[in-house]
Amino acid sequence: MFKSIFVRYLLVGIAAFGFIFYAYYYMKPSGNNDKPLPVYGPMTADGQPHRISDFSFTDQTGKRISQKDFEGKIYVSDFFYTTCQGICPVMSGQMQRVYEYFKSDPEVMFLSHSVKPLEDSVPVLRAYAERHDADPSRWHFVTGEKTDIYRMARQDYMSSVSEGNGGPEDFVHTQFFTLVDSQKRIRGVYDGTDSTDVNKLIQDITQLEKEEKE
Repeated sequence: MFKSIFVRYLLVGIAAFGFIFYAYYYMKPSGNNDKPLPVYGPMTADGQPHRISDFSFTDQTGKRISQKDFEGKIYVSDFFYTTCQGICPVMSGQMQRVYEYFKSDPEVMFLSHSVKPLEDSVPVLRAYAERHDADPSRWHFVTGEKTDIYRMARQDYMSSVSEGNGGPEDFVHTQFFTLVDSQKRIRGVYDGTDSTDVNKLIQDITQLEKEEKE
C-alpha cells in the first residue's frame, strides 16, 4: 500500500513538473522584443515622421549645447526645476537610476530642461547635477530662453497638453520622460514618477539600441 501511494505521488509530481515546464516555455507571453518600438508624433506635410527640432541651451558647465552634441545618440529628455518639492525629486531620482544603468554606455545620453530657467542658473544647475552624480558629458541639465524651452516641451517633445507662450505667467510642469532615437524621433513616453514605467524605459532603451544596430 505504501508503495502504491508513493508511486501515485511520484506520478502527480512528474505531471505537475511537466505542466510547469510547458507553461513556462510555451504559454509565457512573448513580449514585443521582436517588434520595433513605435514612432510617436504626427507626420509632417511631406510624409516624414515627427522629429525633435534643433535647439541651443546652456548646460551646468556653462557650455552651449545643441543637437550636434546628441548626434547619433539615443537620449532621454525631461522637464524639471531645482526647487520643486513635488514630483521633481522623484523624477530626478528615477532618471538617475536610468543614468546609472547606462553609465558605461556612451551611446545613451540624458537631457533635463529647467522650466524655471531664470532661477536655475548655471551654478544652481551644477550643484543639482552634482547631487545626482551626473557626468556633464552624458547628462546635461540645461537653462535657456523660457519661450524656447516651453515651445519644445509642448511642440517637440509633446510632454505637456497645456497652452501658453512661455511668458512670465506661463508654467509647464510634467512628469514625463521622452525616449529619442538617433534620428531625433520620439520612440517612447514614460511616467517618470512610476518605477514600473521607468523599468519599461530601461528595457526599451536596450531594445532600441539593438534595433539601431541591425
